[in-house]
Amino acid sequence: MTKYCKGCGVELQNEDPEALGYVPRLDATYCERCYKISHYGQVTISMQQGIESSQTFEKINAIDGVVFWIVDLFDFEGGMISRLNQKLPGKDIVLILTKRDILPKTVTDQKIYAFVDHRLKEEKIVVRDILICGDLILDPSKKHKKLSDRGIHSIHQIERAIERYSFGKDIIFMGMANVGKSTLLNQVLEDRQLTVSRNPGTTLDLIPIPQDGYTIYDTPGIENRHSVLAWLQPKDLKTVIPVKPVRPYVSQIYEDQSFAAGGLARLDVVTNGKASIVGYFSRSIAIHRGKLADADRLWNDHLNEMLVPCLDTSLVTMHTFHGPKIGNDKMDVVIHGLGWFCVSGDIQQIYVRVHKGINVTFRKAMI
Repeated sequence: MTKYCKGCGVELQNEDPEALGYVPRLDATYCERCYKISHYGQVTISMQQGIESSQTFEKINAIDGVVFWIVDLFDFEGGMISRLNQKLPGKDIVLILTKRDILPKTVTDQKIYAFVDHRLKEEKIVVRDILICGDLILDPSKKHKKLSDRGIHSIHQIERAIERYSFGKDIIFMGMANVGKSTLLNQVLEDRQLTVSRNPGTTLDLIPIPQDGYTIYDTPGIENRHSVLAWLQPKDLKTVIPVKPVRPYVSQIYEDQSFAAGGLARLDVVTNGKASIVGYFSRSIAIHRGKLADADRLWNDHLNEMLVPCLDTSLVTMHTFHGPKIGNDKMDVVIHGLGWFCVSGDIQQIYVRVHKGINVTFRKAMI
């Protein structure tokens, strides 16, 4: 009899059908929640905001292992964990950057390495190694569901890293909720036992996966209440999370303008002259441009109609961030979990409106 669900790691029970870990019979392998996610895409109990982080870090620190830290390149800022070395004292960390294929193909790996190295130094995070991976999600429209050559190369990179670091130590896959740890592990291990979905918080406890001489652990996603993904309804996650390479939205402006990313974020730009605005979002997110002077009226009139998806019903419930001066450099305005605008040119002021609690990061341009 399996005591814990093989899909999410939760302890199995047959007393409360409304609680986590419920199974009709205790000899089941997967809990009812995992079964419905895997077979019907139905989330019966949402743990969307992730598991409380201190619990997960405590369990990771109790294992003598190397941490494979998974970060989604498209949502890089949302995947960052401040003071990571202090939270994992004495642990070697290997950074695995996923969803390389979501970024435009014109961006070189060298540029990505340089960007990531710069951000890690800013955050004072030290890692042993950095791997860039992509093409790990199987395309359901293809007749033969196999990884591409680039996807196979990514898996081989991770396998070699596991071999390199597993001598006398276990391997722990860790990251924010919804970065794709379980999807990645299913590809590496080839047995597809772990439950995966677009919904954050699918894995609920550490899942040990014994190997020859060591153990690989899947872990719950670290809670991230400051990401758009933590608050959206499951039906809207399909719109926000990109599964194909993003197509940059490019706009040249010569007067004050406002840009809406669906109904989830609004970028207001006050300009002294010519400026450039480039948006990097899921193809399913519509970018609406208009004059800044009329932006409030349009937002209030069309929120939850033309401007979708959304988390708010009016501007009153939203928070405003004021961006720094950009000078002569390009600057990214990153809405955690959603995407980013890259701004440059003769810009006087930048304001960003988002749902209260969502983080916005102003950084040196990635692309």
